[in-house]
This record gives sequence, C-alpha cells and structure tokens, in this order.
Amino acid sequence: MLADLEELVVCESFSADLAALARSAEVVGALGTRLLGARPETIVTDGVTHLRWTFGTPRVLLVGHHDTVWPVGSLETHPWSVVDGIARGPGVLDMKAGLVQMFHALASLPSPDGVCVLINGDEEVGSPTSRELIEESARGCAAAFVLEAAANEEGALKTARKGTSRYEVVVYGEAAHAGLEPERGVNAAVEAAHQVLAIAGLAASMDSTGTTSTTCSVLGAPTITPTLLSAGSTLNTVPALAKVSVDVRVPTLATQDRIDELMRGLTAHTRGARLTVLGGRQRPPMPPESSAELFTRASHIASELGQQPLRGVAVGGASDGNYTASAGCPTLDGLGAVGSGAHADTEHVEVAQMTPRTHLLAQLITQTRR
Repeated sequence: MLADLEELVVCESFSADLAALARSAEVVGALGTRLLGARPETIVTDGVTHLRWTFGTPRVLLVGHHDTVWPVGSLETHPWSVVDGIARGPGVLDMKAGLVQMFHALASLPSPDGVCVLINGDEEVGSPTSRELIEESARGCAAAFVLEAAANEEGALKTARKGTSRYEVVVYGEAAHAGLEPERGVNAAVEAAHQVLAIAGLAASMDSTGTTSTTCSVLGAPTITPTLLSAGSTLNTVPALAKVSVDVRVPTLATQDRIDELMRGLTAHTRGARLTVLGGRQRPPMPPESSAELFTRASHIASELGQQPLRGVAVGGASDGNYTASAGCPTLDGLGAVGSGAHADTEHVEVAQMTPRTHLLAQLITQTRR
C-alpha cells in the first residue's frame, strides 16, 4: 500500500493543471487496473479527466478524487517521505491515501461485483464538470462511501456536512483623478467597504426560516464570510471597480435559499455606485439522516473487527458526498486516511491506520451490497 501511495503522490495533480490531471488519471487508472483486473472508463469533460469502474449492477458507490490543491512543483518543498510511521507529500491525506485504501479494500474481496468506483479530477474546485456524473452514478445505489480523510486524528467519520454557496459582488463606480478632482468620481472601494460590512451582518439579520431544525442543531448556524477583496487600478485614481468574494456555509436547503435572496437583495450605499451579484448555490447540505444507518453499520463492523469505537461528526467543509446525498443515496463520508493538515504544510497520514481503515471499508462493502 505504501508503494502504491508513493506512486500516486509523486505524480502531482493540481486541479488547475489539466495536463497534470491527465497524467495523474493514467497513474490512478493503471493502479486500479492492476488491483481490480479491469480498465476504467475514462471520461474527459472540459479537459478534466475522471475515471469510473462499473462491476455488474452497482449497489455500492465508492467516491474519490485524484486532484489536489498543490501546484505542480510542490514536491520540491514537500517531498514524499515516510518517517516514524508518518507519510508526507502533496495530497497524501487529501486524498491519495484514501484512493489506495479504496482499491485495496475492493481488491481484497472475492469479487467487485455490485460496486461502482468513481474518481473525479475536480473535487477541490467544487466538482463543476463531474457533478452530473456523480449524481448519475449515485442514483439507485444503496450507499455511497466517500474516501475523504477522517474528520480528525482519532479517525472520526463525517456524518453530516454543510452546503456551500459562493458569490462575487462586483461594484461599479466612476474613475476620477484622486488629487485634482476626486469629487467627480464614484469610489468603488468605499462602496465595497459598505458591502463587506453589510454582508458580514447578513447572518445576524436572518429570520428563523430553515434555521430551527434538528439538522441546524447538528451542523450549527450558517456562516456568511467576505473573503477576497480587490479595488482600484492606480494609486492616484478613484477606483471605478471593486470586487468582494463571499463564502457561505449552510445547514439546510431552506437556509441556502434564504441567503441567496439576501445576497441578491444587496443595494448600493454610495450615490452613483452600482452592484452586480454573481455566483450562487454550489453544493447542497449533506444532512445527518443521510448517514445514520450506514454509521450504525460501520460502528458494528468496527466493533467486530476489534477496532476503536467510531465517532461521527458534522463538519463545515463540503465534498462530493454532498452531491451523492442530495441525489437520494445514503452516504457515509470520511472513510479514507487518518491524519491531519489537509491543504497545509503539515499534511500527513498515519500509516498504521491505513490497513484497519481498509478492512473497515471492505466489510462495509460486503454487508451493503447484499
């Protein structure tokens, strides 16, 4: 498994580099072919390479991704290594170790019949070219198991996820010389500042629509966070254009819809300024009920295998599990590697946990596809 993991990690696969994704798909496809005895269906959409294996009539969908947030060249500063039981390298936790565990779990069974394996190449950027493929593959399955990393170093599974929306508020002003006649301009930067404060206050201004359910008590309150901010062109010009990016996390679809209304209802505070709100809903929430029965099953299996009791946690981050759940397929997430530091310099995998997690997944597949 470590040899296979090294092979995947040293083949860099930054989401924005289509050539790197194509090379990665070849390496991942070859590994799957060797372990599963079948070649994948290669699906290229808008230049992004996805892989799918289908064995018989699927009842179980295994979901993973081979893209990472690490630009090509990251191996120079974050080389592959295994020291004192800790594996490191770009994307080792998120989620190349999960892919290795997935392949080995399925290969350990007498037959892969009844299983579909889907590995996409754009999860880290919201799965824009693979969403339909994911939802299509999930429909009709009894369960989707997502090989994203565990929620923490104790190996907790992800039993609920917030949904996501992303917006860009574009502010149009009017340029003027900042020294000679600033009063003739309409300062888009000043208006953007008003919008940042207005956006930051939206969550507090919401009514109780969609925010009092059990799901909300598990996933917590929605968050509406201004993130990227840009304005202006030169130091001596009143800015004619500004942009504010906004990250939204929601516990329910009703909350997601309400926030969309509030975002599109933003109005300018500066005389002469205009606003355009771009973007919108992305991943729907993955509610706790979508994983409840599968988590109970996984807990029983862990006990039978003599493993530590499993914990399930709700998380704010989204994954392709949001899409499988919204397609009506029961979904259990976080079944991949145990470690920490995803997307960070400290990203690592606890090697000793790879085999137990593989056994857990193998038994989950066996009991679910019956």
